[in-house]
Amino acid sequence: MLRTLDIRDMLLIDRLELDFGAGLNVLTGETGAGKSILLDCLGFVLGWRGRAELVRQGATQGEVVAVFDLPPGHAARAVLGGAGLPVSDELILRRVNATDGRKTAFINDRRASGEVLRAVSQTLVELHGQQDDGGLLNARGHRAALDAFAGHDDLLFATRAAWGARAALAKRLGEARAALAAVQAEEDFLRHAGAELEKLSPRAGEEAELDSRRRQMQAAEKIRADVARAAQMLGPEGAEGAMRDADRWLSGAADRAEGALDAPLAALERALIELGEAASGVEAALDAMSFDPRALEACEERLFALRAAARKHAVQPDDLAGLAETLAARLAALDAGEAGIARLEAELSAAEARYGAAAEALSTARAAAAGRLDVAMAAELAPLKLERAVFSTRIDPGEAGPEGCDTVAFTVATNPGAPAGPLDKIASGGELSRFLLALKVVLARGADALVLIFDEIDRGVGGATADAVGRRLAKLSEGAQVLVVTHSPQVAARGATHFRVAKSVADGMTTSRVEPLAPAARVDEIARMIAGAEVTDAARAAAEALLAG
Repeated sequence: MLRTLDIRDMLLIDRLELDFGAGLNVLTGETGAGKSILLDCLGFVLGWRGRAELVRQGATQGEVVAVFDLPPGHAARAVLGGAGLPVSDELILRRVNATDGRKTAFINDRRASGEVLRAVSQTLVELHGQQDDGGLLNARGHRAALDAFAGHDDLLFATRAAWGARAALAKRLGEARAALAAVQAEEDFLRHAGAELEKLSPRAGEEAELDSRRRQMQAAEKIRADVARAAQMLGPEGAEGAMRDADRWLSGAADRAEGALDAPLAALERALIELGEAASGVEAALDAMSFDPRALEACEERLFALRAAARKHAVQPDDLAGLAETLAARLAALDAGEAGIARLEAELSAAEARYGAAAEALSTARAAAAGRLDVAMAAELAPLKLERAVFSTRIDPGEAGPEGCDTVAFTVATNPGAPAGPLDKIASGGELSRFLLALKVVLARGADALVLIFDEIDRGVGGATADAVGRRLAKLSEGAQVLVVTHSPQVAARGATHFRVAKSVADGMTTSRVEPLAPAARVDEIARMIAGAEVTDAARAAAEALLAG
């Protein structure tokens, strides 16, 4: 509930404090008195888009403060908590407009962004005018209005979730198909190259090993003959045999040499030992240099095969093993791709079935709610002198989406037998205002936490019809606070709280003022609305009759 509104230096208002009451609050005044200015100021503090220049001429800044009562469970509490703002039973909105155009908002004395302010205000106030082009006259919003009337949030949530799951699977399937198509485009290459590398079976570091072995075998082939000759010269047929003959001869003569041959014999023994070691080393080297010529040929063939494969695939020989693994993995993906796509197709089919079931349940619920809405509208139209009109909620198949497969349109036929059509195409100005009021009365049920503002919703109607409009507004205000800007005395008489808006000029400065009316002043105001500039006794009597109800 909007409790107070405090305006300072905004447009034609220098200082204004208003205390609103529960139920129906009416604002009246002559044309041009400034009733729209009051709504502009309220819209400003709520963060709505409006006039660019709002600061009163001569002032340095303008300010509007609105105080709301927040009952437990009000939707604004969740918005405030989510934004990290203080939450209490009283909500104070304050917004300042500087002359340079800067606007600063505060919520419960804490600085707040325009986005948060608008999110809070959406839970507080709903504004309706006769030409409600952005609301009920726009067919794009009719489905949401019907869903709000039906209150089947659980079905909407289930349908949105099913649509999201279906969309995610469709995306995965598309990506899998694209990936498989890309692999299939080079399937022949993958299979040929994979088989070739699998047969080659390369190892990391193998090329270096083969190159070293090849060089060793090539070198051994060139020097082995010399080493073999050296081994022969060191053996029994060569130096070793001669030295052993010399040793035998010297040993036989040593007994008669009186020790002269002892040192040479010892040296010769040492020489034989060293010679044996040299011969053994040469023999070992010779054995190492022994190889099958076919081994050199095999080594070279393997080395050349690795290097040829590396050139073919534009990689280093040591990277062939990794390439073989990569190709094998891609071939495995190719072979498993069809199975994976078949699995995703099955999952998508199941998701589509779940979405179809959820959308069908939502469509069924919408059809039932449309019937209830039409009945409720018929009950509202009769008191508004539209008992011959027929309101119908039309539901047609539409494009599938997160909120189902239905298109919803509110249509009316103003006379029996007349074709039905959109609200703004069929109804006249006076009829349109009553249709909109009836719709808002029906759709507002259950929205007790909102402050409903009607800006001249009764324009174009009078007499009994205006009285019917006033009665419906009063009925609506039994469950919600309602603010009405009106030129109709029949509507004004139904208000629980009555404000009069007037202009005055002082010292060359025009200002608007708003004052609450006591019972006597209220009679005069309603009489003025009936009679015009000159209030007669008959007008006062008529005003008293309207107020008496």
